[in-house]
Amino acid sequence: MSQDRSLDNAELLAVLDWYQSAGVDLAVGEAPVDRFAQIAPAPQAIAPRPAQPNQTAAAAAPVPAAALGGDPSEARQLAASAQSLEQLRGILDGYNGCGLKFRATQLVFADGNPEAKIMLIGEAPGAEEDRQGKPFVGRSGQLLDRMLAAIGLDRTKVYIVNTVPWRPPGNRTPTPEEMELCLPFLNRQVELVAPSLVMTLGGPAMQTVFKTTNGIIKMRGKWQRVAIGGHEVDAVPTLHPAYLLRNPAAKQQAWRDLLGLKVKMAELGLG
Repeated sequence: MSQDRSLDNAELLAVLDWYQSAGVDLAVGEAPVDRFAQIAPAPQAIAPRPAQPNQTAAAAAPVPAAALGGDPSEARQLAASAQSLEQLRGILDGYNGCGLKFRATQLVFADGNPEAKIMLIGEAPGAEEDRQGKPFVGRSGQLLDRMLAAIGLDRTKVYIVNTVPWRPPGNRTPTPEEMELCLPFLNRQVELVAPSLVMTLGGPAMQTVFKTTNGIIKMRGKWQRVAIGGHEVDAVPTLHPAYLLRNPAAKQQAWRDLLGLKVKMAELGLG
């Protein structure tokens, strides 16, 4: 009997995980409703819909017209003006040129040690990152922490950022326009931290940093010298922890990439 219950729980958790991945992260009722069985009322019988107190302000807030057609040159100008990470964060807090800001709960700027010589670059915040305001703090973040620990690293020895600092609705991939608007801020962040080594996590981050349309499977594990803004650095792509959660067999490939990072660290005396 206990085995049947564990199977049921596993199936329920799988369904919940699927809903979360699809962007369904808000419950609007305690019981399911069969909408097809309902008969539409006459127009005059429709009562005004009451306000939903549990809806987030971000979901209801209108997007300013300026954010619907942001100016990349303005983003480049603002990013270049930052002389410190604190200034850059303040500029991003006040920047309204990217519409993603108005659908997110808060800015997800960075985590880890800004003095670290190793930088990890992901794609965009997820639901848990959006709630906490830090990158990689959900299930994929927990896996990332274990991956780092396997080669003697933790968040005090790396600096973690995303290519886009606001969560895209439903965890979708950022559009090319959104990427273009956010890229100057990522470039400036890298310039200010000036890491010795960069590891990108997942395909979109790899394509942004390596300026390629190749897929992650073809590129992962291959070191290249890249320019991120005005900073040149040795960089390597690896698989995103969220992909590894869905495809555990790929952890072997990610492990090889981590060992490659450890070798590079030793070559540069980064311990």
